[in-house]
Amino acid sequence: MKAPELNSAKLSAGFSLEDINIEGFSPMPSPAQIKAEAPLTEKAAQSVANGRKTIKSIIKGEDSRLMVITGPRSIHDPKAALEYAEKLLKLSEHVSETIYLVMRVYFEKPRTVTGWKGFINDPDMDNSFNMSKGMLQARKLLLQLSEMGLPLATEALDPFSPQYIGELISWYAIGARTTESQTHREMASGLSAPVGFKNGTDGFLESSINAVKASRQSHYFLGIYEDGRSCICKTRGNKYSHLVLRGGGGRPNFDTVSVMLAEKALEEAGLEKRIVIDCSHGNSMKDFHLQPFVLRDCITQLLNGNKSIFGVMLESNLYEGNQSIPRDLSQLKYGVSVTDSCISWETTEHALRKAHRKLLDKKLNG
Repeated sequence: MKAPELNSAKLSAGFSLEDINIEGFSPMPSPAQIKAEAPLTEKAAQSVANGRKTIKSIIKGEDSRLMVITGPRSIHDPKAALEYAEKLLKLSEHVSETIYLVMRVYFEKPRTVTGWKGFINDPDMDNSFNMSKGMLQARKLLLQLSEMGLPLATEALDPFSPQYIGELISWYAIGARTTESQTHREMASGLSAPVGFKNGTDGFLESSINAVKASRQSHYFLGIYEDGRSCICKTRGNKYSHLVLRGGGGRPNFDTVSVMLAEKALEEAGLEKRIVIDCSHGNSMKDFHLQPFVLRDCITQLLNGNKSIFGVMLESNLYEGNQSIPRDLSQLKYGVSVTDSCISWETTEHALRKAHRKLLDKKLNG
């Protein structure tokens, strides 16, 4: 009974007590409506199921292959993404004995201050923020990629996005800026695919290890039904959550000593010593040219007997570098990142074929 009284008081007083800084609301289709326009196909569903099963086997150590998550820093052009996927699929056939390739398909871009927030938020890159269009187009692209047979990885940033696209994802990342977030730890506990928590931007591991532990527990939190209504979610906990080392605080942490310290920290926390190395960000000192060298170091550790590194991440696009978003979008360079710089496809393929040869030689000759 209190709410009607408050509303009445608000009208008689002549001023508002809520939505003071809101300029307006726009309707967003429910997850069910988006899914009805881009329904899951049997072929895509089987691809996702296979991807999740394989990644879980790799995490558990039952599959000895190295998981490699590679792809654009942020998707902005579905056509270029599909071309990249075709190249990745062809490469996968060559390296599949030692490497399990997962395509990085990131639609949301976390921002420290401001900037383009990603394909779902602003698909037309003109500050129109047509999120309903962005979400539908993102789901359609994920369907196309899944039907090609590729397992897909993305960052879980917005708590509601998994309800729209989660059934098409085989691996999630929680970024350095959100690893400490209770909301994201709770969300991760309910995600249907394995989740990697990156260490914080300061480079320390405590927050990410705590995040892994928290995400493995059951949680209650506010969420949405498929029809768009709000609800209370209860999760089982995600037993496949794990640590991602991405460097930070002005130093990398992919080297042998850093990995050994991470193994020790995981063991002391009662967690499995299973680690993914992000070859970008702090580990490449934000110089995209250094990513292949970080990968090479990780391969050397594996060849020398490391048992904890089961995956690596690369930021890669059709062409290297990055570009600013021009006012005239026709001036955009095809296949070049509009956010962080990426290595080219040629560099990516060369590095992964080289890694495959080394891993295969170790497998065949001991």
